[in-house]
Amino acid sequence: MREYLEILQTSALFEKITEDEILQLLVCLNANIRVFGRGETVLRLGEALEHIGLVLNGRVLVFKDGLLGERTLIAQVSKGGLFAEALAFARISELPVSVEALEKSEILFLKSTNLLATCHSNCVFHRTLVSNMMSILAQKSLLLSSKIRHISKRTTREKLLSYLYEQASASQSTQFIIPFNRQELADYLCVDRSAMSNELSKLQQEGILSFHKSAFKLIEYKQHKN
Repeated sequence: MREYLEILQTSALFEKITEDEILQLLVCLNANIRVFGRGETVLRLGEALEHIGLVLNGRVLVFKDGLLGERTLIAQVSKGGLFAEALAFARISELPVSVEALEKSEILFLKSTNLLATCHSNCVFHRTLVSNMMSILAQKSLLLSSKIRHISKRTTREKLLSYLYEQASASQSTQFIIPFNRQELADYLCVDRSAMSNELSKLQQEGILSFHKSAFKLIEYKQHKN
Protein backbone atom coordinates (compact mmCIF):
# COMPACT_ATOMS: atom_id res chain seq x y z
CA MET A 1 0.00 0.00 0.00
CA ARG A 2 2.96 2.34 0.42
CA GLU A 3 3.00 3.18 -3.28
CA TYR A 4 -0.45 4.78 -2.88
CA LEU A 5 0.38 6.94 0.14
CA GLU A 6 0.87 10.09 -1.92
CA ILE A 7 -2.61 9.71 -3.40
CA LEU A 8 -4.18 8.84 -0.06
CA GLN A 9 -2.69 11.90 1.60
CA THR A 10 -4.45 14.12 -0.96
CA SER A 11 -7.81 12.59 -0.05
CA ALA A 12 -9.97 14.51 2.41
CA LEU A 13 -10.57 11.23 4.24
CA PHE A 14 -6.96 11.11 5.47
CA GLU A 15 -6.47 14.81 6.17
CA LYS A 16 -4.22 15.48 9.21
CA ILE A 17 -3.23 11.81 9.38
CA THR A 18 0.43 10.80 8.95
CA GLU A 19 1.75 8.16 6.55
CA ASP A 20 2.40 5.64 9.32
CA GLU A 21 -1.07 6.23 10.77
CA ILE A 22 -2.64 5.76 7.33
CA LEU A 23 -0.90 2.41 6.97
CA GLN A 24 -2.23 1.32 10.38
CA LEU A 25 -5.73 2.45 9.43
CA LEU A 26 -5.64 0.51 6.18
CA VAL A 27 -5.04 -2.68 8.17
CA CYS A 28 -7.80 -1.77 10.62
CA LEU A 29 -10.22 -1.10 7.73
CA ASN A 30 -9.40 -4.37 5.93
CA ALA A 31 -8.35 -2.34 2.88
CA ASN A 32 -8.02 -4.06 -0.47
CA ILE A 33 -7.44 -2.80 -4.01
CA ARG A 34 -9.23 -3.89 -7.18
CA VAL A 35 -8.76 -2.79 -10.78
CA PHE A 36 -11.74 -2.26 -13.11
CA GLY A 37 -11.75 -1.82 -16.87
CA ARG A 38 -13.69 0.88 -18.69
CA GLY A 39 -17.44 0.23 -18.47
CA GLU A 40 -17.03 -2.48 -15.84
CA THR A 41 -19.45 -2.55 -12.91
CA VAL A 42 -17.80 -1.61 -9.63
CA LEU A 43 -20.89 -1.93 -7.43
CA ARG A 44 -24.32 -3.12 -8.53
CA LEU A 45 -27.80 -2.00 -7.51
CA GLY A 46 -29.17 -4.29 -4.78
CA GLU A 47 -25.78 -5.62 -3.62
CA ALA A 48 -25.04 -5.80 0.08
CA LEU A 49 -23.28 -2.62 1.15
CA GLU A 50 -20.13 -3.77 2.92
CA HIS A 51 -17.48 -1.33 1.70
CA ILE A 52 -16.95 2.26 0.71
CA GLY A 53 -14.71 3.02 -2.24
CA LEU A 54 -11.83 5.45 -2.71
CA VAL A 55 -10.64 6.10 -6.27
CA LEU A 56 -6.87 5.73 -6.47
CA ASN A 57 -6.73 6.21 -10.24
CA GLY A 58 -9.36 6.71 -12.92
CA ARG A 59 -13.00 7.83 -12.63
CA VAL A 60 -16.27 6.17 -11.69
CA LEU A 61 -19.90 7.06 -12.26
CA VAL A 62 -22.56 6.70 -9.56
CA PHE A 63 -26.02 6.41 -11.12
CA LYS A 64 -29.49 4.90 -10.95
CA ASP A 65 -31.48 3.52 -13.87
CA GLY A 66 -35.22 4.08 -14.00
CA LEU A 67 -37.91 1.57 -14.98
CA LEU A 68 -37.93 2.88 -18.55
CA GLY A 69 -34.16 2.73 -18.91
CA GLU A 70 -33.52 6.39 -18.22
CA ARG A 71 -30.35 7.06 -16.25
CA THR A 72 -30.05 9.53 -13.39
CA LEU A 73 -26.49 10.58 -12.70
CA ILE A 74 -25.81 10.92 -8.98
CA ALA A 75 -22.10 11.76 -9.07
CA GLN A 76 -18.86 11.36 -10.96
CA VAL A 77 -15.93 10.50 -8.68
CA SER A 78 -12.30 10.99 -9.68
CA LYS A 79 -8.88 10.39 -8.13
CA GLY A 80 -8.93 10.79 -4.35
CA GLY A 81 -12.72 10.84 -4.14
CA LEU A 82 -15.08 8.55 -2.24
CA PHE A 83 -18.29 6.78 -3.13
CA ALA A 84 -20.94 4.90 -1.08
CA GLU A 85 -19.76 6.57 2.12
CA ALA A 86 -23.05 8.38 2.78
CA LEU A 87 -24.95 5.13 2.32
CA ALA A 88 -22.65 3.38 4.80
CA PHE A 89 -23.21 6.05 7.45
CA ALA A 90 -26.97 5.84 6.84
CA ARG A 91 -26.63 2.10 7.59
CA ILE A 92 -28.35 1.12 4.34
CA SER A 93 -27.95 -2.63 3.87
CA GLU A 94 -28.44 -2.76 0.09
CA LEU A 95 -27.12 -0.44 -2.59
CA PRO A 96 -29.84 1.81 -4.08
CA VAL A 97 -27.44 2.86 -6.89
CA SER A 98 -24.87 1.37 -9.25
CA VAL A 99 -21.23 2.37 -9.77
CA GLU A 100 -19.42 1.97 -13.10
CA ALA A 101 -15.83 2.66 -14.17
CA LEU A 102 -15.65 5.43 -16.79
CA GLU A 103 -12.09 4.38 -17.59
CA LYS A 104 -9.58 1.91 -16.23
CA SER A 105 -9.72 2.54 -12.48
CA GLU A 106 -7.97 1.40 -9.32
CA ILE A 107 -10.32 1.36 -6.35
CA LEU A 108 -9.41 1.04 -2.67
CA PHE A 109 -12.23 -0.65 -0.75
CA LEU A 110 -12.57 -0.01 3.00
CA LYS A 111 -14.75 -2.09 5.31
CA SER A 112 -17.62 0.21 6.22
CA THR A 113 -18.41 -1.33 9.62
CA ASN A 114 -14.78 -0.87 10.70
CA LEU A 115 -14.90 2.75 9.59
CA LEU A 116 -18.06 3.57 11.50
CA ALA A 117 -16.72 2.32 14.85
CA THR A 118 -13.28 3.13 16.27
CA CYS A 119 -11.02 0.19 17.07
CA HIS A 120 -10.48 -1.23 20.57
CA SER A 121 -7.32 0.82 21.07
CA ASN A 122 -9.39 3.99 20.41
CA CYS A 123 -6.60 5.57 18.33
CA VAL A 124 -6.64 9.36 18.07
CA PHE A 125 -6.06 9.13 14.31
CA HIS A 126 -9.07 6.83 13.89
CA ARG A 127 -11.19 9.49 15.56
CA THR A 128 -9.66 12.00 13.14
CA LEU A 129 -10.69 9.72 10.29
CA VAL A 130 -14.30 9.69 11.50
CA SER A 131 -14.21 13.48 11.91
CA ASN A 132 -12.90 13.81 8.33
CA MET A 133 -15.72 11.59 7.13
CA MET A 134 -18.31 13.81 8.79
CA SER A 135 -16.85 16.83 6.97
CA ILE A 136 -16.98 14.95 3.67
CA LEU A 137 -20.63 14.05 4.26
CA ALA A 138 -21.43 17.69 4.99
CA GLN A 139 -19.79 18.71 1.70
CA LYS A 140 -21.70 16.01 -0.18
CA SER A 141 -24.92 17.29 1.37
CA LEU A 142 -24.21 20.77 0.00
CA LEU A 143 -23.55 19.32 -3.46
CA LEU A 144 -26.82 17.41 -3.33
CA SER A 145 -28.63 20.60 -2.35
CA SER A 146 -27.10 22.30 -5.39
CA LYS A 147 -28.28 19.53 -7.69
CA ILE A 148 -31.80 19.71 -6.27
CA ARG A 149 -31.78 23.46 -6.88
CA HIS A 150 -30.76 22.93 -10.53
CA ILE A 151 -33.23 20.16 -11.40
CA SER A 152 -36.10 21.92 -9.62
CA LYS A 153 -36.04 24.64 -12.31
CA ARG A 154 -39.01 24.44 -14.67
CA THR A 155 -37.27 24.33 -18.06
CA THR A 156 -34.18 22.71 -19.57
CA ARG A 157 -32.80 26.19 -20.27
CA GLU A 158 -33.19 27.25 -16.63
CA LYS A 159 -31.58 24.03 -15.40
CA LEU A 160 -28.61 24.53 -17.71
CA LEU A 161 -28.04 28.14 -16.73
CA SER A 162 -28.43 27.38 -13.04
CA TYR A 163 -25.72 24.71 -13.29
CA LEU A 164 -23.38 26.72 -15.52
CA TYR A 165 -23.60 29.86 -13.36
CA GLU A 166 -22.72 27.77 -10.33
CA GLN A 167 -19.69 26.32 -12.15
CA ALA A 168 -18.54 29.81 -13.10
CA SER A 169 -18.92 30.96 -9.50
CA ALA A 170 -17.01 27.93 -8.18
CA SER A 171 -14.13 28.49 -10.63
CA GLN A 172 -14.24 32.29 -10.10
CA SER A 173 -14.10 32.73 -13.85
CA THR A 174 -16.51 33.01 -16.75
CA GLN A 175 -14.39 30.37 -18.50
CA PHE A 176 -14.41 26.88 -17.02
CA ILE A 177 -14.48 23.16 -17.79
CA ILE A 178 -17.30 20.99 -16.49
CA PRO A 179 -16.65 17.36 -15.39
CA PHE A 180 -19.34 15.90 -17.67
CA ASN A 181 -19.76 15.04 -21.34
CA ARG A 182 -23.12 15.85 -22.97
CA GLN A 183 -24.89 12.64 -21.99
CA GLU A 184 -23.59 12.80 -18.43
CA LEU A 185 -24.70 16.43 -18.11
CA ALA A 186 -28.16 15.54 -19.39
CA ASP A 187 -28.35 12.65 -16.91
CA TYR A 188 -27.17 14.92 -14.08
CA LEU A 189 -29.80 17.56 -14.86
CA CYS A 190 -32.49 14.93 -15.56
CA VAL A 191 -33.25 16.27 -19.03
CA ASP A 192 -33.37 14.87 -22.56
CA ARG A 193 -29.98 15.09 -24.26
CA SER A 194 -31.36 16.31 -27.60
CA ALA A 195 -33.47 19.00 -25.93
CA MET A 196 -30.46 20.09 -23.87
CA SER A 197 -28.21 20.26 -26.96
CA ASN A 198 -30.83 22.41 -28.70
CA GLU A 199 -30.93 24.79 -25.75
CA LEU A 200 -27.14 25.04 -25.69
CA SER A 201 -27.16 25.93 -29.39
CA LYS A 202 -29.83 28.60 -28.80
CA LEU A 203 -27.86 30.08 -25.89
CA GLN A 204 -24.78 30.25 -28.08
CA GLN A 205 -26.71 31.88 -30.94
CA GLU A 206 -28.14 34.43 -28.52
CA GLY A 207 -24.63 35.34 -27.39
CA ILE A 208 -25.18 34.24 -23.82
CA LEU A 209 -22.44 31.61 -23.84
CA SER A 210 -19.98 29.76 -26.06
CA PHE A 211 -18.68 26.24 -25.67
CA HIS A 212 -16.50 23.52 -27.14
CA LYS A 213 -17.02 20.04 -25.74
CA SER A 214 -16.73 20.44 -21.93
CA ALA A 215 -15.20 23.94 -22.04
CA PHE A 216 -17.66 26.82 -21.51
CA LYS A 217 -17.53 30.59 -21.51
CA LEU A 218 -20.35 32.73 -20.15
CA ILE A 219 -20.41 35.87 -22.27
CA GLU A 220 -23.23 37.70 -20.50
CA TYR A 221 -22.67 36.31 -17.02
CA LYS A 222 -23.45 39.51 -15.07
CA GLN A 223 -26.63 40.22 -17.00
CA HIS A 224 -28.04 36.70 -16.77
CA LYS A 225 -26.71 35.15 -13.56
CA ASN A 226 -29.95 35.74 -11.65
